[in-house]
Amino acid sequence: MTLSLYIARRFFTSVGQVFLVFFGILMLIDMIEQLRRFSGNGVGLAEALHLSLFNVPETLYRILPLIMIMGAIALFLSLARSSELVVVRAAGRSGLRFLVTPVLAALTIGLFTIGVLNPLVAATQKAYEDLRAQFLSGGDAALSVSDSGLWLRQGGEDGQTVIQATCANLDGTELFGVSFLTFGPDGLPATRIEADTARLTPGAWVLDGAKMWELASPNPELSSALWPDATRLESDLTPERIRDSFGTPSAVPIWALPDYIDGLEKAGFSALSYRLWFQMELAQPLLLTAMVLIAAGFSMRHVRFGKTGTMVLYAMLSGFAIFFLRNFAQALGENGQIPIMLAAWSPPVAAIMLALGLLLHLEDG
Repeated sequence: MTLSLYIARRFFTSVGQVFLVFFGILMLIDMIEQLRRFSGNGVGLAEALHLSLFNVPETLYRILPLIMIMGAIALFLSLARSSELVVVRAAGRSGLRFLVTPVLAALTIGLFTIGVLNPLVAATQKAYEDLRAQFLSGGDAALSVSDSGLWLRQGGEDGQTVIQATCANLDGTELFGVSFLTFGPDGLPATRIEADTARLTPGAWVLDGAKMWELASPNPELSSALWPDATRLESDLTPERIRDSFGTPSAVPIWALPDYIDGLEKAGFSALSYRLWFQMELAQPLLLTAMVLIAAGFSMRHVRFGKTGTMVLYAMLSGFAIFFLRNFAQALGENGQIPIMLAAWSPPVAAIMLALGLLLHLEDG
């Protein structure tokens, strides 16, 4: 037990050090990128730091498997240089038995990632997207999906307009059972428009079956008016802005993903990327375990055997290959070319099988 706790402590320390190194590097790179991206929007160093603090966690979360394999390689090389691996084997503990503790530690990190880091990253990513929208467009456009349907917000110098629809097409450019509630510059409701359908065209919504009420009049019902079909209502929204308002699946906490997916599908949108992301998050502990096993297969050897640098290079290349395969499978899954379960679970399972085969060959072959 004492040896296992010692190995676990060394493992967590090694992974934590690599994590902090990447955090510092990515912060510097992202701050420069934020200053370049928003140079024309009045963003200074403090605002760039604020944006980077919200954006970097999502990047670190995505490369966590690479951080894991680097931390594992650093651990095994350190134990090999200090001859601690030799002592462990001399004490009667085989290499496979020695790996039980790092594997359990990797699974623990994976479960912590799903339960704690995922909601934290989702919160920071959503905050980053909100800040980015404010700097780019003054925070005029937003989209959300709930049990009551689809909600959009557009705005301009004359005030804000809240749009609610029971359902929409896949890209949100055609709404059904839609209501437009316009607020004046003073924040008070000005007009209400209800339409059977609203189709987004460049610069305007085209309304069919529309009726408008002047809410500022003493009796809004008396001031109501039917609008002819194909009436245009000015809008600064574009299909790209609506699509960007969805954000990314990583901006939704894993605990809220099932309900969010149901809401998207009820509103008429495709939730394929969100379903795939949910399964990939569930497979995250297996992927981190695979990275530890790959690192062990190439670097859990005594330095007197030589070619340490070459073996470390092989381990890194193998880790990058699995990482690329996972991203490639994700792209195929999002396009519907392979099933979601296959795209999410096959890369980590295949990596574990290959790594176990290599370890069995080295330890018992």
